[in-house]
Amino acid sequence: MAKDKKLVEEITAREDDFAQWYTDVVKKAELMDYSSIKGCMIFKPGGYAIWENIQRELDKKFKEVGVENVYMPLFIPESLLKKESDHVEGFAPECAWVTYGGLEPLQERLAVRPTSETLFCDLYHNIVQSYRDLPKLYNQWCSVVRWEKTTRPFLRSSEFLWQEGHTAHKTEEEAEEFTIKMLNIYSDFCRDYLAIPMIKGRKTDKEKFAGAKATYTIEALMHDGKALQSGTSHNFGDGFAHAFDVTYTDENNELQHVHQTSWGVSTRLIGAIIMVHGDDSGLVLPPKVAPVQVVIVPIRTDDEAVAAKCNEVLDSLKKEDIRVKADFSDKRPGWKFAEAEMRGIPLRVEIGPKDLEKGECVIVRRDTREKTVVKLDELTEKIKEGLETMQSDMLHRAEDFLNGHISDAHTYDEFVDAVENKPGFIRAMWCGDVACEEKIKEDTTATSRCMPFEQEKIDEKCVCCGKEAKKLVYWGKAY
Repeated sequence: MAKDKKLVEEITAREDDFAQWYTDVVKKAELMDYSSIKGCMIFKPGGYAIWENIQRELDKKFKEVGVENVYMPLFIPESLLKKESDHVEGFAPECAWVTYGGLEPLQERLAVRPTSETLFCDLYHNIVQSYRDLPKLYNQWCSVVRWEKTTRPFLRSSEFLWQEGHTAHKTEEEAEEFTIKMLNIYSDFCRDYLAIPMIKGRKTDKEKFAGAKATYTIEALMHDGKALQSGTSHNFGDGFAHAFDVTYTDENNELQHVHQTSWGVSTRLIGAIIMVHGDDSGLVLPPKVAPVQVVIVPIRTDDEAVAAKCNEVLDSLKKEDIRVKADFSDKRPGWKFAEAEMRGIPLRVEIGPKDLEKGECVIVRRDTREKTVVKLDELTEKIKEGLETMQSDMLHRAEDFLNGHISDAHTYDEFVDAVENKPGFIRAMWCGDVACEEKIKEDTTATSRCMPFEQEKIDEKCVCCGKEAKKLVYWGKAY
């Protein structure tokens, strides 16, 4: 039995060292591997399959609101990047540059895209002439490069996978409406598919995207009490349109500048899944995005009747569009159980000779390890019910954890104490002065996460300086 447990014994306990636990799970569940290029990682099949499932479901939701997919170049000419000053200043420290083409130096440096606003603006400048051309609702699935100093798998790497939507609208009102619409799509997706509840709100001007008029965010809470910015949606107003001369002729034959948005989520969501739901045995994957939802484990692989029944169950579940596999390897059952748990497979079906005699089998849930004996002729329906129940239960546990790790601070001493001793989000009032944000960060390393849409006044004064408060803010330490 000791050999069966070896796989899970190699994982650092989550409460002992959360950062090492995270790395252990990522590596031993074979989601990724480190490459020979500093800061860049290799997606293994298990990790990439999760991203494929996220991509597939989100892509459907984008298309339901009229978004079309495109693909833009990997390289951005320096002159194009410099057209929007705030934007280029925000990304300059992270840009990777190409200076040679083959053996010849380039006449102009090319940035490896850190994001694609400038390319989309250049496109819209060329294809938008009339109000009849609007709105333009485009998205691309791609990778971007940001030369990060400190990296961590899925959470922050020099190259990462994401989607970036870029839209152009006739009016400020239409752009704002679409900005919020996409944020809500992200929030609902994370809740309904990843079983992760989100705090939604607007970023302060200090924390907003470079060049944006307003940035909106969804913030998740990890098991260690740190926040993870999980998706953003930006209203660019007409700033980029002025810089790139993106104009259209309106219904009155007058020239107007378009109003733009940009929005994106990345493979950082995989990191959120790991840190919200994982445990000391490895991954716990929400059924809706799990690459394998059910694993069938024959207790006796040398028993022909058992093997035949496992294959029969395998085929019947596949017909129901359930992502299922059977483990017919010659490893011991205990090892198979540990491996399935490590990989976070939601449900395990165990079938042995004695089960066949009784016409039943055992279903084991990954999250609770609850075992249920079911009749073989009821198995398909019980599997469907089990997947739905587990998805729902995972969300409710994450909601309870989030709600149990939100505290209010009414004085600066309370705020500092909460940062040090109460991991999670801290709600506190803010005067709107960036100096208070900077002082809080310098004193505590906590940052403003967002100003929630549902504002309430828990105090009259700013928690930092004591001046009149303007906004309720969620604060916290973050990845």
